[in-house]
Amino acid sequence: MRRNKRERIKIDHVEVVDIAEEGKGVGKANDLVLFIPHAIPGDVVDVEVTRKKRNFAEANVTALRSSSQHRVDPFCEHFGICGGCKWQHMSYDAQLLYKNKSVENALSRIGKVDTAVMEDILASEQTRYYRNKLEYTFSNQRWLTEEEIKRDEELQRNALGFHVPQRFDKILAINHCYLQADPSNAIRNSISAFAIENNISFYDLRKHEGALRNLIIRNTSTGELMIIVVFAYPDEEQVEQLMSFILEKFPEVNSLLYVINQKKNDTIFDQEVHIYHGRDHIFESMAGLTFKIGAKSFYQTNSLQAYELYKITKEFAGLMGNEMVYDLYTGAGTIANFIASDARKVVGIEYVPTAIADAKVNAELNGIGNTEFFAGDMKDVLNDEFIAFHGKPDVIITDPPRAGMHADVVKKLLEIEADKIVYVSCNAATQARDLSMLGEKYDVRRSKAVDMFPQTQHVENVVLLTLKN
Repeated sequence: MRRNKRERIKIDHVEVVDIAEEGKGVGKANDLVLFIPHAIPGDVVDVEVTRKKRNFAEANVTALRSSSQHRVDPFCEHFGICGGCKWQHMSYDAQLLYKNKSVENALSRIGKVDTAVMEDILASEQTRYYRNKLEYTFSNQRWLTEEEIKRDEELQRNALGFHVPQRFDKILAINHCYLQADPSNAIRNSISAFAIENNISFYDLRKHEGALRNLIIRNTSTGELMIIVVFAYPDEEQVEQLMSFILEKFPEVNSLLYVINQKKNDTIFDQEVHIYHGRDHIFESMAGLTFKIGAKSFYQTNSLQAYELYKITKEFAGLMGNEMVYDLYTGAGTIANFIASDARKVVGIEYVPTAIADAKVNAELNGIGNTEFFAGDMKDVLNDEFIAFHGKPDVIITDPPRAGMHADVVKKLLEIEADKIVYVSCNAATQARDLSMLGEKYDVRRSKAVDMFPQTQHVENVVLLTLKN
């Protein structure tokens, strides 16, 4: 271990032995645990410490001494700066290995789950262009390379792309993104070029001024396309100018929408959506069901793998046709409507009222008459009166946000004593915490991870719990 002139700690020949949950490589030097971005198990690296605590530190790779057998060349020109796809430098087989391992570690260590019930992870058939929704940010503060910074010249500073990690005000201009299929890249690049050419101002994330703020592109497996332009402070002529250009350039768009958002945050859930052309929605299809997706609708971002996730959820539930099912955190009712034909009745609960409205529309759209949906805070809605009115569930499906279930909800599930609980989670650590509490009355019978997000450290996991005798 040595220090340079600026007192930055440098450590040579660090062997990377594991991967942390946030996707960073893990090494060790002189009893100091190191978290190292862009390093993978099997690498031997020289590093420079960027932040140090008592027992751990964060460090950046300064030299790659020897490469892991799992290391591959990243396929994206933006890898390393862009905040997405952090595992492109790792083979897909290794990605699956370490995702499975992270789930196993969390469930066994925190949830005390027997590893014997944990099944192999389900790989994604698509490892590129798998997302059906992307959101880009306009900014007048483009991220500059070191070479650009050194140049003594005026540079184009407008950018349409993704946030650089830990720099909320800096946007990386994206040339080609491998997350969403064509015409996504053409749409983004064409809109950016047109706005620059016509002097339509890009948003200033610090001063909160400028015309263009965000761009959202949604597509479906049925080939439908939605484009949403989020403006901040445009002239009326600028809105017409840009929207007419988009329609002329991409006449295949089914839903061309815009929003005027002058709040300090980017969310559009509380904003009015204006239709410029076509419908206010697009349609997705899954297993013979049709789902209506609006600008504010929630839908799993990997359509093909979502079908596999829901099939596993249904399989774990083991429905015979006569069960009362509660679908907690139902979102737009996708799981509820997906399993409805195999249950007597499905009751869905969700915090977001617009999502519940979508769930009801989707049930009606598919002629499903045995689902009911309710909006409200889960810990408040799921009470004794609600259960007495609708009936005790035989099966509970729960798919909470990353934070997991509120302790009061877990307590209520223990009181209800449904025969089965199927727990779907995008965060194995919080899932394991909840499983530990549910272990008072339930046994974990099966657990299966599903890779919904290739090239990233994120993974979904489905667990089946059965009531103890």
